[in-house]
Amino acid sequence: MEVGVGLPTTTPGADGPGVLEWARRADAGPFASLGVLDRMVYPSVEPFAALAAAAAVTTRARLVTMVVIGPLRNTVLLAKQAASLDLLSAGRLTLGLAIGARADDYQALGVEQGGRGRRLGEQLAELRSIWEKGEVGPEPVQPGGPPLLAGGLSGAAFARMARGADGYVHGGGPPRAFASAAAKAWAAWRDLERPGRPQLWGQGYFALGDADAGGAYLRDYYAFTGPFAEKVAAGNLTSGRAVKDFVRGYEDAGCDHLVLLPTVPDPAQLDRLADVLG
Repeated sequence: MEVGVGLPTTTPGADGPGVLEWARRADAGPFASLGVLDRMVYPSVEPFAALAAAAAVTTRARLVTMVVIGPLRNTVLLAKQAASLDLLSAGRLTLGLAIGARADDYQALGVEQGGRGRRLGEQLAELRSIWEKGEVGPEPVQPGGPPLLAGGLSGAAFARMARGADGYVHGGGPPRAFASAAAKAWAAWRDLERPGRPQLWGQGYFALGDADAGGAYLRDYYAFTGPFAEKVAAGNLTSGRAVKDFVRGYEDAGCDHLVLLPTVPDPAQLDRLADVLG
């Protein structure tokens, strides 16, 4: 299993120079990827802009959206943004997509929230078609376009992933939650008799030595879920032992790539995490 790290593009206190310094240091360390989250109604950095900036100061780590909310975006523009980022990063993009759960993001853009699952399914097919036809450039560096991941927990989400994506991206939680979702992703893949195997990506949150600040951010970021936000905050990995157990649990559950997302923006977190991972 490969382990990547998120960029602090949604965490309070992060600024432009800090995000770029984070990207540089992560690329020089043991991390296999740099991930970003996506919100509209939140003081966060737009994910494609953040990854384009990261591409300019890195050479090795993959760049991944964990996830972009596909139905909020025009599909042709999304295809062009992804192809452009793939070009600028020399073929390092993995594009994770999902429907999003926050009504205010849809309201802010004047996009109908109903039917978003159907629209995402259509987008997965249309993205490949747009890249293959080459009518809207640039041509992605990766043949056929960047690998596509699809998220979600419903039966329709797993079927959508199996039909149109290269793999599944899980939204976080303990290893047992990932294991359950991964089994459903595998079942959907087999039901469609697709060859090969789906890529399986997971994520978690960490703030080594800074539990209070990290927890406050998670409660705010997930406030829309009500009491569930407290459970998310309780899952913040704040010790080396917690990180090691979490990583081991995901590896045992069959995860191919785990992205640990920061809940505080201090670049020293990267050194602490690298030490823990060994």
